[in-house]
Amino acid sequence: MSIPSQDTLVIAAVLIGAAFIPSLFYLRWVRNAELYGKQKWSTLFKLFTWGAIFAVIMAVILSLIFLGAIQSSGLVREYQFLEDRTIMTLIIVCVIAPIVEEFTKVLGVFSAKDSIISLEDGFVLGAATGLGFAATENLLYESTAFFEQGFQAFVVVVILRSVASTLLHGSASAVAGYGISKGYLTNKHSFLPYYLIAVVMHGSFNYLASAGMIYGGNIPILALLLAVFFSIISITIVRGKITKLDKETTVYYR
Repeated sequence: MSIPSQDTLVIAAVLIGAAFIPSLFYLRWVRNAELYGKQKWSTLFKLFTWGAIFAVIMAVILSLIFLGAIQSSGLVREYQFLEDRTIMTLIIVCVIAPIVEEFTKVLGVFSAKDSIISLEDGFVLGAATGLGFAATENLLYESTAFFEQGFQAFVVVVILRSVASTLLHGSASAVAGYGISKGYLTNKHSFLPYYLIAVVMHGSFNYLASAGMIYGGNIPILALLLAVFFSIISITIVRGKITKLDKETTVYYR
């Protein structure tokens, strides 16, 4: 068995670091919004891993099933649909992908319900799964940019995805997670409305992020800026909600 060269190991380390470090930084930032009863790192890493591995695998499988059901020319990757400027493109990118990805991410929060003792815990746990998912997705997109377009393209993709896509995944899943904690602790609410909000957030972001590729012209820059702004506002609201609920320090015992 051949041993990877030093250059190969360095490249691998750079690609993995660029993809995962921003997500882990944001996870610490979100966790620190809660001053009382912070979630254990072991729980957060468990959910981060769920998002990074299991949610991604499940999302790929479900997406392939959906895509295979609506096309007859064989399975292709989601972003390839952007080459066709049709209504079906918008449905795939802005509806199917958000529904599938938010579903697979939120399943991880259900597996950690025993760690939920206050309403804001759902935000934190949901963010952990979303940020894990974003890390793996970033690794795929950033690696593709590096090997197909070079280092400069890689840097641009890293910057954009570290701010926009990563924060979107974290904030959307946080909202769905909050729905789980609210339903679990109060027995008065279903998580479904919050899941749908997460889907709408995700779909809106995807629309903005892909508008330039779909419509062409001078739209890309403006749409991309709006997508970044949308992600920053979303995570800011989520973190603000965590801080507000944390100050109320209501703990539910089950």
